Amino acid sequence: MKLGFLGYLLFMKIKKIKNENELVKEAIRVGVRYLEARGAGKFEATDHADTKVRAIYLLLVKDGLLQPLAEKDTDLKNMRHKLAIWISKKLPPDHRLLTS
Repeated sequence: MKLGFLGYLLFMKIKKIKNENELVKEAIRVGVRYLEARGAGKFEATDHADTKVRAIYLLLVKDGLLQPLAEKDTDLKNMRHKLAIWISKKLPPDHRLLTS
């Protein structure tokens, strides 16, 4: 069955990264420190992780540290994935989240 390019895009999935959930947690930890050090805001202990992901993603895009997602792909799942990729490139190659 041929789907063509449009069909391919409809069925395309994000490639899962090894330890992605843990990488997102690390990205949130580092991103919160970056956001606060830059003076762009402050999070409360009760703020939801999704709120932090969205704010960190938007700040990193604004600062040119992250390539923005296409508008149609801008959802929380893709933002989390982008943050996992971002932090995996910032960690040393022998970091436990990259080697396990």
